Amino acid sequence: MGVTSPAGNIVHTLKGTSGDKFEFKALRSGMYKFCFHNPYSTPETVSFSIHVGHIPNEHDLAKDVHLDPVNGNIAELREALESVVAEQKYLKARDTRHRHIGEYIFLAAASGLQVLYIRKLFSKSVAYNRHSPSP
Repeated sequence: MGVTSPAGNIVHTLKGTSGDKFEFKALRSGMYKFCFHNPYSTPETVSFSIHVGHIPNEHDLAKDVHLDPVNGNIAELREALESVVAEQKYLKARDTRHRHIGEYIFLAAASGLQVLYIRKLFSKSVAYNRHSPSP
């Protein structure tokens, strides 16, 4: 794998490896070329990701005067985020509580139906035994 600068100079070379990470500093603006080479006759899969960053120079850096409004906005966002997190915790607790209530109602209903079913079974068997002929 090789990286070529806009002027045609090779700025980085990597041979015979896989899964490596590397970085380089582009000294000129323009289009850089990435070349992958497979010396074998078998097909290979190539997967890569490129992140382009910018390192500001001293003249481009913001001064404290420029950062005061930004810091105020960050504080407002922090407060809003904390409010959202608190709301999520409340809703999660409420959901858990409602699930428990639903389970209790379901268990009570199932128990009531079981009692009715057992009563019905016993009333039929008692009635059946009363009307059966005696020997």
